Amino acid sequence: MKKFLTLSLLALSLVFSASLPSSPPEQNGMSAERLNRINSVMNKHVEAGDLAGASGLISRNGKIVFRGAWGDYNSDTIVRMYSMTKAVTGVAAMILYEDGLYSMNDPLSKYLPEFGKTRVGKEGTDAAGKRTFYTVPLHHPILVKDLFRHTTGLDYSGPKDETGENVYRKIEMMGGAPLVNFDLAEATRRLASVPLNEQPGTAFRYGYSIDVLGRLVEVLSGATLDKFFEDKIFKPLGMKDTAFFVSEEKWSRLATLYAPKPEGARGIQKSTLPAQESFKKKPNLLLGGAGLTSTLDDYARFYQMLLNNGQLDGVRILSPKSVEMMRTETLGGMPHIGVLPAYAGFGLTFAINPSPGKSGEPASEGSYWWGGAAGTSFWIDPKENLFGIFLINILPPNTEAAQQFQRMAYQAIQ
Repeated sequence: MKKFLTLSLLALSLVFSASLPSSPPEQNGMSAERLNRINSVMNKHVEAGDLAGASGLISRNGKIVFRGAWGDYNSDTIVRMYSMTKAVTGVAAMILYEDGLYSMNDPLSKYLPEFGKTRVGKEGTDAAGKRTFYTVPLHHPILVKDLFRHTTGLDYSGPKDETGENVYRKIEMMGGAPLVNFDLAEATRRLASVPLNEQPGTAFRYGYSIDVLGRLVEVLSGATLDKFFEDKIFKPLGMKDTAFFVSEEKWSRLATLYAPKPEGARGIQKSTLPAQESFKKKPNLLLGGAGLTSTLDDYARFYQMLLNNGQLDGVRILSPKSVEMMRTETLGGMPHIGVLPAYAGFGLTFAINPSPGKSGEPASEGSYWWGGAAGTSFWIDPKENLFGIFLINILPPNTEAAQQFQRMAYQAIQ
């Protein structure tokens, strides 16, 4: 039975993988029989109506040791990556860092002068006890490294101005993935024109920092973000299905976007959000924090490059030291406001696991990870020479299946 499972998993990998090489799990210190438990768990989620479909991939020692697709997903299903876009933008910015075009400690206004007059929004009460809203100057400027680590004071919801009105609603930038008729340059100008939530460099606050980093990539490179991604990352890595939209000939492969059923009802239903159709055409606003669509195999090549310290198949995207910078803790005890767990560290666009004991999960100390709003997730574990990707498209997602996928990958290590 064990031999049969091993051969079956290898055969599936060989059929579906046109990119990374595949290898029997046992040759890479993993149990095929234990990895096959993932199939049972995911099929139960589909049968229960918790998932319409999902796909996942595990690689160790540079070889795919497990690949699965369940429900209505195939291995080449295209999904909305949302915040898993951020890692690509971080790598793009690090390419320019290696070109000597900026320092991490440079003021952002050196390259994006619109941030030279940004202020911080505050709330308080007056002598009569009435709530007041006002702004104060920056204590020190936003630095480039603040973009990478979400310490700019930007978020996705925005503070209120002196009238009590939400500032992001006024500038049409609510929610993290707005569908608007202006481009990234204009979006950045609008964000710079309204107050920050707090002083730069004082707290992790999840939001538009990486989108502004994408604009920095455009300014420094002289190319639009999609063109830079294509020329410097996607083409060199052979990522043929990754883009800011899905072209018409690939629409049949685009995953249906789902949403949880109303409170009290189990299961999911087809989402009525504009994102159901909006990813079928090129957006005006290229969001480096939330805009990409991609597949299991394409992102596997991207993460294998990172696990290989910046290179894949003889193509070097980053130096080993740049990758080391990206996966090294940067917050130094700052408070976390938003999605980052209290136990986690944060590098340059990645969350970092301090230890299995603190996280309550088996990932090794120094492993790094992130996910997307519709349930996509990944982790990279340099100690175990292992990474995993799990893809669904449910907004907002139930993270149970992704957590099970990761735990079951680790329990298969022999």
